[in-house]
Amino acid sequence: MLPTCLCVVGYDHPDVAPLVQEVQQEYVRRYGGEDSTPLATDMFVPPTGLFFVVYDHGAAVAMGGWRRHDETRDGSVPGVRAAEVKRMYVTPRARGRGLARALLVHLERTASEAGCDMMVLETGRVQPEALALYRSAGYADIAPFGHYTESELSVHLGKRLLPS
Repeated sequence: MLPTCLCVVGYDHPDVAPLVQEVQQEYVRRYGGEDSTPLATDMFVPPTGLFFVVYDHGAAVAMGGWRRHDETRDGSVPGVRAAEVKRMYVTPRARGRGLARALLVHLERTASEAGCDMMVLETGRVQPEALALYRSAGYADIAPFGHYTESELSVHLGKRLLPS
C-alpha cells in the first residue's frame, strides 16, 4: 500500500516534533534511557539531506530522512558517498501496511538521485522489526560508525545504492 501523501518537510516542521517525541518514548521503553543521536535541522536541507513525513488522511503517521554521512562527524566509510537513514519511524496505528518499506525505498531513491552510492544506518538489537525490515531490504553488517560506535546494543548496516 502506498502512503496517502509522502511529503518533503523540514526537520523543524510542526508535524515532526510529535513523531520524534513518540519514537523517543519507544526508545526509553525498549532501552531504558533517553540518549539519542544529536540532529540539527540543517542536516536535512538539500544537498545535505532530506526529511519526509507520511500522511494518512491528513494525519502524520510516519517519518524518516537521510543526511550525508560525514567522515569527521561519523567516522569513515571508505570509498563511498554515503547517506545515513535517520529518525525512521511509523506510528503503531499505521504499522503493518508497508509504509516503512515504501519510505525506505523512497529514502534510497532520493539519496541516490542526490549522488550517494551507499545508504548506512544504525539501529538497535532490541528493535527486531527494524532489523527484519532492513535485512530484507538488502542491508548487511558494516563497521560501526557515529554516535553509537561503542554501543553493544547497536547494529550498523549498509547497502549499495543503484545509480538513479
